[in-house]
Amino acid sequence: MLKVENLRKKYGHMVAVDDISFEVKSGEVFGLLGPNGAGKTTTLECIEGLRRPNSGTISVAGLDPLRDGKELRRVLGVQLQTSALPENMLVGEAVSLVSAWLGMDYRQDLVERFGLESFIKKEYGTLSTGQKRRVQLALSLVGNPKILILDEPTAGVDVQGRAELHKAIRELREMGVTILLATHDMAEAESLCDRLAILLRGKIVTLGTPEQVTAAGSSQTKVTIRTRKGSLTRQGKVELARFVRETEGFAHWFCQDTAAAVMELLAVAMEEDDTVEDLRVERPSLEERFLEIVEGGTNQ
Repeated sequence: MLKVENLRKKYGHMVAVDDISFEVKSGEVFGLLGPNGAGKTTTLECIEGLRRPNSGTISVAGLDPLRDGKELRRVLGVQLQTSALPENMLVGEAVSLVSAWLGMDYRQDLVERFGLESFIKKEYGTLSTGQKRRVQLALSLVGNPKILILDEPTAGVDVQGRAELHKAIRELREMGVTILLATHDMAEAESLCDRLAILLRGKIVTLGTPEQVTAAGSSQTKVTIRTRKGSLTRQGKVELARFVRETEGFAHWFCQDTAAAVMELLAVAMEEDDTVEDLRVERPSLEERFLEIVEGGTNQ
């Protein structure tokens, strides 16, 4: 649905995007992650047809963003991190303007779907950050796009607003909309994305599902276990996990091969005629893997 091949973009001598390639499949949420200055915004602007790459090709539903600009507007919806809407424009006027620009009737269904009725006659500049995000998302969907680009869609939004926007994104995926999501929020990416790529200094350093990306790191899985007799509160016979500490009857272990380590821990407990009362497994988070990549400067 969306394909980027060998994309390269320079500003003078500075290389913002350095020969990256990735493909977003139809109906999936694909995350684009990276620290500030990694090349995310430049990549999105090239996909949107706002920047001309120095080299490489981009296909958006079979269209070239630079050559097929008019047709691109029919298939691509964009929610930018910052909006160009005039602060004194009424929300209803914004919906009317974008609807007319795309040759659509007034999208009352989107007004109702995103709960804009209560501030439809308010000036855009008077809205809260969360309300503005809802307006921006609604406007990006006016043309019934096949592909949607979301740039930091929940930045500055409170917990309730984030939950509402996440629900809307999941509903769009269920409707078959292909979504390219750029975010700094690792929990958001881990929750919403089917696959993701991490950019660092203009290059893609890792790509895969959140689980694949996380598993490729050096961080270890934490296993917390409590038994009736406390037989696992010391290293003892266990070889596939490392005992860290015991707190209030809970033994904390770290391991690389989770399945094998848990099986060994359970086997040791059985040998000691002990009973497991509580068992918790916490795999490394995407945020931990992201920091490992950024601080290490490369893929591990």
